[in-house]
Amino acid sequence: MRRLMPAVLLSLAIALLATACDRGPGAKGGGVASIKVVIADYSKDNTGPFWRSLSETYTKQTGVKVDLQVIDWNSIDQQVTTMIQNNQPPDVLNLNSFSSYAKDGLLHSAEDVLSAKTRDDFLAAFARGGEYQGKLYGFPILSSARAFFYNKSLFAKASIAAPPKTWDEFVKAAQRIKALGKDSIGYALPLGPEEAQAEWSIWMWNNGGDWKSGGQWAIDSEKNLQTLKFLADLANKHKVTQVNPGKTNRTDGAFQLFKDGKVGMVMGFSPLAKQLDAESKVDYGVTEMPTNIGAAVTLGVEDYLMAFKKKGNQEAVTKFLDLYYQPENITRWITAEGFLPVTRSGLDQMRSNPKLQPYLDALPNAKLVPTTDPAWDKVKLDVQQNIGLAVQPGGNPKQVLDQLQKNATAAGGR
Repeated sequence: MRRLMPAVLLSLAIALLATACDRGPGAKGGGVASIKVVIADYSKDNTGPFWRSLSETYTKQTGVKVDLQVIDWNSIDQQVTTMIQNNQPPDVLNLNSFSSYAKDGLLHSAEDVLSAKTRDDFLAAFARGGEYQGKLYGFPILSSARAFFYNKSLFAKASIAAPPKTWDEFVKAAQRIKALGKDSIGYALPLGPEEAQAEWSIWMWNNGGDWKSGGQWAIDSEKNLQTLKFLADLANKHKVTQVNPGKTNRTDGAFQLFKDGKVGMVMGFSPLAKQLDAESKVDYGVTEMPTNIGAAVTLGVEDYLMAFKKKGNQEAVTKFLDLYYQPENITRWITAEGFLPVTRSGLDQMRSNPKLQPYLDALPNAKLVPTTDPAWDKVKLDVQQNIGLAVQPGGNPKQVLDQLQKNATAAGGR
């Protein structure tokens, strides 16, 4: 036994040394030397600087390095899909869908990687929007509600007394603005890949349509076909939109045109108002959506953080998420970007801001897209890539919706 002891001790020493080498400088993070964090790019001025600063703070606190990628909304879905197909998912991901990853067992639940204090701070409605089969996998990161923006100066020039409340009034207002001159655009319609599903949702709901009916996909319903034909007519019959709306993105397309003073009307949200106040001389107003059903409906949006299961990353991810969800951090970023809060502490700090009131007022009538359905990730991407085809010259709205319906049904979900 005495002769065996040095060999045993040597073996133990080698094992401990190997473990230490594997943990590397990230020992305080719980077994990993670095984590990969992928964040969607909400704005050039705020998103990258905030997350780089947060990552630096995290590394100083834990010794764990952060491989940070900030990716624009036009390509983040495709890039994340490629990462996962290559078995190289991020440790932490920011996106507007999560449930397919939860269904496939790829994600940590909130109980695994969020402190009780952080979980309890979420506003209940947004926490429910991040659940799959009763467990929270999509951690709310921020929220917004869409509103209807109009250019007061163009309205005055076109002798439009008030923003439109019905679709008929909307078309007439767009035509009068378009008649001001060749550079005037009645309505900026963004059905390009950045966020076509959001624009489509608002018009669809305000004609009485929906994504699903009775638990089944209803993308090709008669109401939805009426809506898509209406949007196609805006572009090709009435010619009140910008050129090529089927490929126009929201941020660098529709919003930029509105900030340039060329557009009479656009669907926007609080970050657009923040940019207009800081960058533009446009005299704008904000009101509820024009509707075809009597009571206006708007889109409520929440985006998510999620944590992928990777060997040894649980403690490091927990510390990263809890750092972000400290009230001073999450509220500072949401305020900088111009979004709405998802936590009780954030709501307490932000409810006194009068500029947010139109969006807070819109929330009671806001609807959410079906992010809790595992098929939503694929449906959303399909809509982003293809619904714009319907408003192109010669486009076929029925054919587009029929194909989207077929693909949604094949994708599964509920």
